[in-house]
Amino acid sequence: MKDINFPFLKHTGASLKGFSKGEAEVELHVKPYHLQHKGFVHGGVISTLMDNTGWYAAVSGLEDGFTAVTMEIKINYLKPALGKYLLASASIKRQGRTTSFVTIELHDEGSLIAYATGTYAIINDE
Repeated sequence: MKDINFPFLKHTGASLKGFSKGEAEVELHVKPYHLQHKGFVHGGVISTLMDNTGWYAAVSGLEDGFTAVTMEIKINYLKPALGKYLLASASIKRQGRTTSFVTIELHDEGSLIAYATGTYAIINDE
């Protein structure tokens, strides 16, 4: 099994909750350092959480010796995140030989707050 743990995700306070072929879930229990000046979860935290979740989905179906890196991610912030618990879920919509296209949803205590699409380049990991 490929190494799917990396220090940056741990540094953010997020953790991998679900990981299966074509799908992934990452959760974050919101702390004061995740907030911006108005008390909402900072947009950078949201984008980091969504990008990492998309990456997990992208690598979930790859053979050994391959990994993925983000080529592009587009996030639609639908409303502020105010809750104590965020859950990002991602699924592959199409995976080819060189790219993976993924959709990611972010829920704040069950309410959809952001939606993203991501394209990940599949590269040799050796």
